Amino acid sequence: MKGIILAGGSGTRLHPLTSITSKQLLPVYDKPLIYYPLSTLISLGIDEILVISNPNQINLFEQLLGNGKKFGISLSYEVQIMPNGIAEALLIGEKFLGSDNCCLILGDNIFVSNIFQPSLVENFTLGAKVFTSKVKDPERYGVLELDELGTPKRLIEKPESFISNDAVTGLYFYDNQAPSFCKDLTPSSRGEIEITDLNNIYLQKKMMSVTCLDETSAWLDAGTFTSLHDAASYIQSMQRRIGAPVGSPEYAALKNLFIDSDSLLRTLDSAPKNDYYSMLKKALGN
Repeated sequence: MKGIILAGGSGTRLHPLTSITSKQLLPVYDKPLIYYPLSTLISLGIDEILVISNPNQINLFEQLLGNGKKFGISLSYEVQIMPNGIAEALLIGEKFLGSDNCCLILGDNIFVSNIFQPSLVENFTLGAKVFTSKVKDPERYGVLELDELGTPKRLIEKPESFISNDAVTGLYFYDNQAPSFCKDLTPSSRGEIEITDLNNIYLQKKMMSVTCLDETSAWLDAGTFTSLHDAASYIQSMQRRIGAPVGSPEYAALKNLFIDSDSLLRTLDSAPKNDYYSMLKKALGN
């Protein structure tokens, strides 16, 4: 399985913070926002990842992340000319994906959970898998209704009447049919190729499964001033409590054996002396 991080959009909800930079490069406590989805993909054991952003900002991601070598992975980059919908990422990444399955993650979604292990990827073979989280305001999200057996029954974008409080998060597994399905999608009234429409194709074909995040997991969408602040406070609190980095691609790479401790130490020796790198050193026992 290969990974795609969609880090596009204009970030209008975060202006003026995003007037000259990407939303996914804004800080969430001690690291850039994009570090969090990147670390999630690494935690899943994915080592080939495509970053998609707009033409004015793609070079900033390349400057920050490079070719991925320092994380023990391979990073590629592509441009999304206009924000034409989440599902367009699968069309942009079609050549990159080849015949492989895909994990698509949104660049402003933060997941803190122990469920994201390589076994999730290893056990996925066909269809689509979505990840849901309980929310108090389901009318703001794409919502999944399950039947009495826990099987996906219905998926509605921003439902006007209550069907469920299981919101579909910004993390998706797809088999290699997904780009072909996307080519058959009709843009919505807002001119976008909607990810909900793609998910409904799999649902109608009875090829969708779901993993529900439990109460020990956190899903944070850092797309507004308040949620960005709340996410930073949450990460600060978590790191203070457990004494280890949260959402660090270096740390995730070390735990998944993409890099070894000697390689990370060499990186840290040339890094600035600050709290982020000090925490990584402490995690190594140094």
